Amino acid sequence: MGRTAAILVARLIFAGLFAMAAAFKFAGMADTAGYIAAAGFPFPLLLAWLAAIFEVALMLCFLTGAFFSEASLLAGIYVIFLAFAFHGPGRWEGNQHEFGFFVDHFTFLAGLLFAAVHGPGKTLAIRRGIIWQREN
Repeated sequence: MGRTAAILVARLIFAGLFAMAAAFKFAGMADTAGYIAAAGFPFPLLLAWLAAIFEVALMLCFLTGAFFSEASLLAGIYVIFLAFAFHGPGRWEGNQHEFGFFVDHFTFLAGLLFAAVHGPGKTLAIRRGIIWQREN
């Protein structure tokens, strides 16, 4: 029971983080696009919308357990991309907080990799549209 509760709490935390990120993007899409443009990326408004939609998809995967391992791996790649793109070494000079933000992304990655390997747990897991009970 403790293992199941821990896994569900972790899934809710992952889902909550991506839900908050998406909500902030949807609430201020122009601001998000400005931040993306300031980092030097082309098509900032399109990228802002794609990021928000991707984060909603990740949230749904973490809540339902559907494509959980795949979503965890994709989320890990996304999180590390964000670390380098928006908080990377070029931003550390004169702002120690950016280094902290950069490092925080790697702790998030560690959790996502652990989740990818161990899966969604036995409870509330969905595999490609059908209810799924894992063996472990």
